[in-house]
Amino acid sequence: MSVKVLRLLAGAAGLALMGVGASLLLDRQQDLVGVLEWLGGAVALHDALIAPLVLLVGPALVRGQARGPVRGALLVGGALTLVALPVLLRPGPRPNSTVLPLDYPHNWLLTLVAVATFTALLVVAKTVRRSRRRPPS
Repeated sequence: MSVKVLRLLAGAAGLALMGVGASLLLDRQQDLVGVLEWLGGAVALHDALIAPLVLLVGPALVRGQARGPVRGALLVGGALTLVALPVLLRPGPRPNSTVLPLDYPHNWLLTLVAVATFTALLVVAKTVRRSRRRPPS
């Protein structure tokens, strides 16, 4: 399967999922304003904070082949933090324990560790592959 076909399939799946999300959102109109406020805030935080930090911190942390994976990891970590921010800013017991039954701060940290681990493995794999391609001098 070519890369072009794979991209088309991924794009079609993304559009289908966006359609499902939009239909679910329109079915439950009572919280439409809250969702739109949250989405607007997420876009503003991304454009004002996360993207500039990734662009500035990424090159300062690493050089060469590892720059791309590190920037990607910073972007994913920032997006995960942005999504988890409402729960992270309201720690403690909730009046209704079934609303947020999981330990979200713990799971957020585990996810960030998984992203960092995957990024480190990717950088190591790129380095090994690059060193194997070089002819011995």
